[in-house]
Amino acid sequence: MAGGSAGRSVLSRVLDVLESFDPNAEMLTVSQIAQRAGLTAPTAHRLVTELLALGLLERGPNRTVHVGLRLWEVASAAPYAQGLRELAMPALEDLQATVRQHTQLYVREGTETLLIERLSSRTAVPNFAKVGGRLPLHASSGGLVLLAHGGPELEAEVLSAPMRRYTPTTPVRPEQVQALLATVRERGYIACDGFISDGAMGVAVPVRDGAGETVAALSVVVPSGGAQPMAYVNALVVTARAIGRELAKPRVPQWHPMQPTSRRGVRPDRSGPATKRA
Repeated sequence: MAGGSAGRSVLSRVLDVLESFDPNAEMLTVSQIAQRAGLTAPTAHRLVTELLALGLLERGPNRTVHVGLRLWEVASAAPYAQGLRELAMPALEDLQATVRQHTQLYVREGTETLLIERLSSRTAVPNFAKVGGRLPLHASSGGLVLLAHGGPELEAEVLSAPMRRYTPTTPVRPEQVQALLATVRERGYIACDGFISDGAMGVAVPVRDGAGETVAALSVVVPSGGAQPMAYVNALVVTARAIGRELAKPRVPQWHPMQPTSRRGVRPDRSGPATKRA
């Protein structure tokens, strides 16, 4: 929840309202928004009313509101939201046709991963992650890949902060995470069995651009019972290299998926096709 509203600009408060929503809280009442955003009830009501009028929020059932399509339309114009996803999609679809579980593409924002694409089958194992959702770097296969290649300052920042435990097997001690990071650097992949949810195993590899810099993490999530990580590693590596070749082509716009962005960035969404810009 955000801090007190005193001293914050109107724009800052609007962003607090929008950040109240997440994949686990897609519909909220005004009172819930006020609590999550650290706003007084009258302020939250006024801002929500204005956002509804602009189409950035829309009304839901039982006096709730949710993120509106107009906000998705604005967000879809950002290269960060669509550039990497569009370039990677053909390779992701090929991988998903083989895996037939969950195929996921992550980028890093601060000390969290941001899931910018996920392809899933109807019979896939239950999956905690959602497109536009964030997870701490220490807790998922994609996050550990990004952390392993994020530099010593990022590693020190993550290891010095409290680390959330999702299941009994989630690594929450610095020495545990350091050992996993060493594995990523040595082997080029990581397998995380039950770190986020019981019964699911994530296997991830880095995606590198033309300069060899890690810009994203590619993962699959499969049932953990008897799963062999190496059965997926080769396909992941082939797919990551295919995405890397696309990133290296001259036509790619001069933006970088790992360029620092605001923590308040609008979540990507798959609710409709991205609008291509000239």
